[in-house]
Order: sequence, then C-alpha cells, then structure tokens
Amino acid sequence: MSDIQATRTVAPRVPVVLEGDSFAGIARAREVARAFVDGLEPAAAPEAAQTLALVVSELATNALRHGGGHYTLELGATADTVGVAVSDLNPAPPRERAPDLNDGSGGFGWHMVRHLTSQVTITPGPGRGKTIHVRLPR
Repeated sequence: MSDIQATRTVAPRVPVVLEGDSFAGIARAREVARAFVDGLEPAAAPEAAQTLALVVSELATNALRHGGGHYTLELGATADTVGVAVSDLNPAPPRERAPDLNDGSGGFGWHMVRHLTSQVTITPGPGRGKTIHVRLPR
C-alpha cells in the first residue's frame, strides 16, 4: 500500500486498525476514518472523508447488529483508493432487504455501502467469521 505521485513517492501509510464492541464506539470509528483520510498525502477529494465516515459507520453498525457484537476495522490507502475492511464473527454475507420506510427498522445500510463504493468483496475469516472489503475513490 503506497501512495504515488508523478513527481515523488510518498512513504506507505501504516494501516489503521480499530476494534469495537459497542454502538457507542461507532462515533469513534467515524472520527478515525475522517482523520485517516485527512492525513493522506496527496490529499483525497474533499468529499472523501464524509463518504468514508458514512461507509465505516454503516459497516461497523451492521457488524455489531448482525455479526456477533464485535468487529475489527482496518483502513488503508493506495494512490487512487481508500480501502476499508470490516471483520465480524458471523460467516453469513450481508443480505439485501427492502428499506423500512415506516417503522425505522433499517435496511438502508447495505444499499448505501454498495452505492458509495467502487468495489465490494466478502472473504471468509478471520476464524469462522467474514471480512467485508470495500474501496472508495480517493
């Protein structure tokens, strides 16, 4: 994972790893994501931090709600993209469902994640769980 500019090479960013096990930690995950993007050089597009924070929030919330109550978040970047990996304890992949417009029980997050990202892959592990990898344009 290295950031490359036409005139110079920037040292690779060390990935950021955060573990969470409560909904109160979602705000912290958003803050970490924004700070990560704000610290990239060359700088990311102005809207990248907001988009990344939303994607991280949705993936972490889904991991807590549907993935066994614990998640690990990893952030990384290349010259063109910002990568997010969220691991949880549930091996089942996310499922599409119609958003609930009446009683607010959800259904929007996975649609948003897929719409806002340029690439989504789901891999097995760690352990019996899964990891959702997404890429966003930088």
